[in-house]
Amino acid sequence: MTRLLTHSDLLALLDPAACLAALADGFRAADDVSVPGQRVRTDLPFPGTATVLIPGLLPGVDAYTVKVNAKFPGARPALRGVICLHGGADGELLALLDSATVTAWRTGLAAALGTHALAAPDPAGAAVLGVIGAGAQAELMVRGLRTLRSFAGLTVYDTDADRAAEFAARHDGQVSASAPEVAADADVVLLATWSRTPLLALADTRPGQHLTTLGADEPGKQELAGDLLRAAHLVVDDRELAASMGALAAAGLPASAADATLGEVLRGERPAAHADGTSTVRSVYAPVGLPWQDLALSWLAFREAERRGVGGTVDLLG
Repeated sequence: MTRLLTHSDLLALLDPAACLAALADGFRAADDVSVPGQRVRTDLPFPGTATVLIPGLLPGVDAYTVKVNAKFPGARPALRGVICLHGGADGELLALLDSATVTAWRTGLAAALGTHALAAPDPAGAAVLGVIGAGAQAELMVRGLRTLRSFAGLTVYDTDADRAAEFAARHDGQVSASAPEVAADADVVLLATWSRTPLLALADTRPGQHLTTLGADEPGKQELAGDLLRAAHLVVDDRELAASMGALAAAGLPASAADATLGEVLRGERPAAHADGTSTVRSVYAPVGLPWQDLALSWLAFREAERRGVGGTVDLLG
């Protein structure tokens, strides 16, 4: 039997703290998998793109994922698809999960993890958090990041003024008039948009500031200008992917332009920009998104669903 886990099922099953722990473990261990994950993306004769991430693998997990997403920026939701969770022993289809929910959670929470690891420590909680793009991924970034550190305030900008106002109200923040205004007011800036032109350049930022950009996850999308990426201490999730379809590709930079991967930082192999106690450089985290992240959260959700009997089941071979 195959378990079916919908959006509402997943919201009942997923816990931010458990997901953050699973993602942190995954970043430390994923490089030990001998089979590299692949991210395949294609244009369509429609106003959207198709993306497949395969295979999601992690040491110690006897299963793998295949994710199929449709990305249509004009639709609500803009991302729809399914994650197939297969058993590693015989390929049994263990579960079908709503990919929009898993993707928002794993992307937003992984970004929160990276932001916390790379932004300068702020034990007093005096920093201001800035958000550019008030969608589902920003929601999970803020939710996850606030479980890891405190902020004195929040400011948000979105091209949809109503959505920005609703986001600000939910998070006890204020609305900014533009992306540069957010950067001027905030110490940590989170970007999660569909932009194909840079929203922030070097002149819009300042030394010691941290920025996490999620928008550059496929060719043509770009939130940060090349001069900012070249000047910053730049961390990615995967160098080759970032150079082929992520933030590096958008700015015309090679894989070697990345100072580290998040896995290297979490394992202590490479330093974060603030490691020497100074704040003379900007830091940027620019992930693309990796297949193993889908497995990390899908496996958590599936095991909890099995334990609690959540979700329907279907015999697709019947």
